[in-house]
Amino acid sequence: MSRRTVTLRRTAALVALAAFAAGCQSADDTAGEPAAAPPTSAPADPPTGTAPEPSESPQAVTAANTVEVCQAVDKLIVAGSKKIADESAAATRGEETSEELNSRLKATLGGLADDVREQAERAEDDEIEELLTETAKQLDTGARSSTPVKWLGSTFVDIPPKLTRECRA
Repeated sequence: MSRRTVTLRRTAALVALAAFAAGCQSADDTAGEPAAAPPTSAPADPPTGTAPEPSESPQAVTAANTVEVCQAVDKLIVAGSKKIADESAAATRGEETSEELNSRLKATLGGLADDVREQAERAEDDEIEELLTETAKQLDTGARSSTPVKWLGSTFVDIPPKLTRECRA
């Protein structure tokens, strides 16, 4: 087995593992966290001149579209990972040269960066916007790399777990 084939197979395996690790974030991600206190109800007719009492357990304020944006990015990363794995597999079967593979990987990473950047622009939460903008910059770096296969194995594999940890409501 050639060194090129071994490298491509390792990269395909790493990309598949990264996509699997990303998973889909959903409301189930909060399982095991303490439930929020039920909202307190105000008396039917509060006495005149008094304000309703504030809730004893205020809930954290989250931007309205954080869950939607993070789920969209998850789907983009999983789809991009699958496409990269498919492209790498085609190269291991000899269907593409190294140059063709590098070109396809660069295009895929560049497109993924653009898609993540679009989601960053949609994000209403400044921290999520910053996280996604930084992720898009990392993907741009991979798209400009002279050896995108190596970049995938060294850098891309860290992106999905980071998004899983940090892109949350």
